[in-house]
This record gives sequence, C-alpha cells and structure tokens, in this order.
Amino acid sequence: MDRELVLGLDVGGTKLAAGVVDARGALVSSSWVRTPAGRADGPEQVWSALTSLAAEVLAAGGVTRRDLHGVGIGCGGPMRWPEGIVSPLNLAAWREFPLRDRVAAWLPGRPVRLHNDAVCFAIAEHWCGAARGSDAALGVVMSTGVGGGLLLGGRVVDGRTGNAGHIGHVVVEPDGPDCGCGARGCLEAVARGPALVWWALARGWLPGGLPGGVETGAGGPDAVQLAADARRGEPIAVAAFARAGRALGLALVSTANLLDLDVAVVGGGLSNAGALLFEPLMEELGIRLTMAYARRLRVRPTELGGGAGVVGAAALVLAGESYWSAP
Repeated sequence: MDRELVLGLDVGGTKLAAGVVDARGALVSSSWVRTPAGRADGPEQVWSALTSLAAEVLAAGGVTRRDLHGVGIGCGGPMRWPEGIVSPLNLAAWREFPLRDRVAAWLPGRPVRLHNDAVCFAIAEHWCGAARGSDAALGVVMSTGVGGGLLLGGRVVDGRTGNAGHIGHVVVEPDGPDCGCGARGCLEAVARGPALVWWALARGWLPGGLPGGVETGAGGPDAVQLAADARRGEPIAVAAFARAGRALGLALVSTANLLDLDVAVVGGGLSNAGALLFEPLMEELGIRLTMAYARRLRVRPTELGGGAGVVGAAALVLAGESYWSAP
C-alpha cells in the first residue's frame, strides 16, 4: 500500500476500540467491543480481546500487519511512561501490565507509542477536531473515569511521568466521595459515569420509573439510562447531571486561571448527555470565571466523538513531531 497507515488502539474500562488511521487522520476502518470486566477475567483475556479486535479492523480495512507503519495506543492510567507499563484504575485485570512491549512483540520492527487515553483524545481534537489551531487546549474525557490531556504552545505537555493534564484528580469537593486514587472529592469521584448512577440511586432514583420509562437492563442501571430519565425530567437524574456539570465547571475554572487556556474540549460517553451536562457547566463558568484572560475560555463538545481516542493514539506515530517527545 502507498498510504501511510497506523493502527490506533484505545483501551478503557468500558470499551476497547481499534481503528486503522491514515495520514490525514481519517479512519479507514474501526470497531469496538466491551472490555472484559473485573480481576476474574484475567489480564490475558483482556489482551486476547484487544488483539482479536485489532485483527478484525485490519481485515475490515483490507490491511495486513505488513502494511502498518506503527501502532499508537491510548490507555487509562496510571502508567509508567514512556515504558508503557499500565495499571488502569478502571481496568482491574491489568496491574503492571507491559502493554507497549506486548504490542511491540505483536508488530515487531515498527514504532509502538503509548500515552494516556485522555491525552490521545486531546491530541485528536487538536489535530483534526474542535481544538484545531489552538495554542493552549485541554481535552477532558468523561466516561468510566475522568481524564485529561493538555497542549500548550501547540504541543503535548507530558510532565515528568506522562501524567500532566490529569484533571480527573483535581479536588472539587474537599469532603466529597472517596476516589479510586485514594483521595477524596476528586472530579472523577463526583463526575464519572458510575458515580452519577450511585449518587442518584442513593437518593431514590428508580430507573425508568416515570410513565413511558424503560426497564433496567440485566447489567443494572447505567449512565445511559440515567441520561434517558433526565431527558424525561426525572428530578434526581437531572440533579445528578447538574452536579457533574458544576463539578467539571469548578475544575475548568481553576485550570483556565492556572494555564491561560484557549479551549477545553469535552468528550467521552457522558458528553452525549448534551445540555444536561453543558448547561450547568457553562453556568458555573459564568459565575466563577472572573479574570478577563480566563473568560476567553471556550468549552466545546467533541467533534470526533467516539473515534477520537483511536485517531489521537495513531497521531502519536503519524504526527509525532508535534505529539510525541519521548525516545
């Protein structure tokens, strides 16, 4: 093949996604599967699911491993970077899993680059999405967890350990709920999808309880159903999203004041709630952003949607001069 093609992998606590991406950032083929959950599934089951998915998207795009110029990977943290040894908080089966080395063995002789999944989201939106042209951009992913990636001067800010931009662990409620990181009141503890559901259930939310509501699935209520009930006006569900929006607003106010941001792009599954999340977020910004330079902050929903993580991971190889600084 005469096109420069890279395999992008996006590893999260809810789903595994993969895609073949060309040099313009376009997806040639892509697919996703649910992440095997819990320690009982074991690290090899997750790895097998990931490699099977990779084989599927290569076949769908008419691409072989020999056609690939490399692999980019986005994965939840924490991780040892750039070595690519990962222990995602929301993927219990992987602790100290040598993900980069395993992928490098799967595709020997090609560059394999791995970064935090939220950093990859931010890269994608900066490369060909809602943050194009910005010198100071933050990407925020709100899903099973809450992560962030930061670009200043148009380049990724890695930090000493690769964890710069991790807005999910900015404290927004000092006496708030426990977080998986060991602290209390982090944005992730308040505003990740499962946290919204737990908060609503504890306050009496009955999933699908309004006339015309939907029944709870076999896997239990989730943020998708919470959003559906909120759109129908169920007050506890509405309040859950308002709380998450305000919490994100608080975190963005502090970040914008600190970093003089141009734009923050919000993606992940919870961003699909639309106005339920964004209206309280924007209200909080309107109240608390008082510095003139910080008030220029623009908050935008993702342009690339669910494919952003895969595209951003591939950009670690395809546009590495801007987005990759490690050896």
